[in-house]
Amino acid sequence: MKPILFLTLIPIALAACADSGANYTPILDGAPSAAFASDLEACQRLARNQGQFDQEAAGAAMLGAGAGALLGAADEDGDAVSGAVVGAVAGGAAGAVDANDRRKAIVVECLRGRGHRVAG
Repeated sequence: MKPILFLTLIPIALAACADSGANYTPILDGAPSAAFASDLEACQRLARNQGQFDQEAAGAAMLGAGAGALLGAADEDGDAVSGAVVGAVAGGAAGAVDANDRRKAIVVECLRGRGHRVAG
């Protein structure tokens, strides 16, 4: 696969992972109340609508690509394009994991704010 084609697939992969943290259903300490299902849906929607997390993950991929390109060019046996690809994958993956964790935290805190006893 050509490196440039691979770099264009990174934003698509990040977008595919964007909702996984927002779809989190936490464990409750006790039985769910009658309002739990609607509150969970509202909190998940709130987490899903945090688009800045996706922008931060894409930014991490671009920073990783830049750092990887510099390191690849500096290595006597390496090349900048391969370094950029590896850096973009590493940066994008780290950014996506962080975004998912932050979305899960939004779901948990939102439910707690609505009075649900969320254990985790």
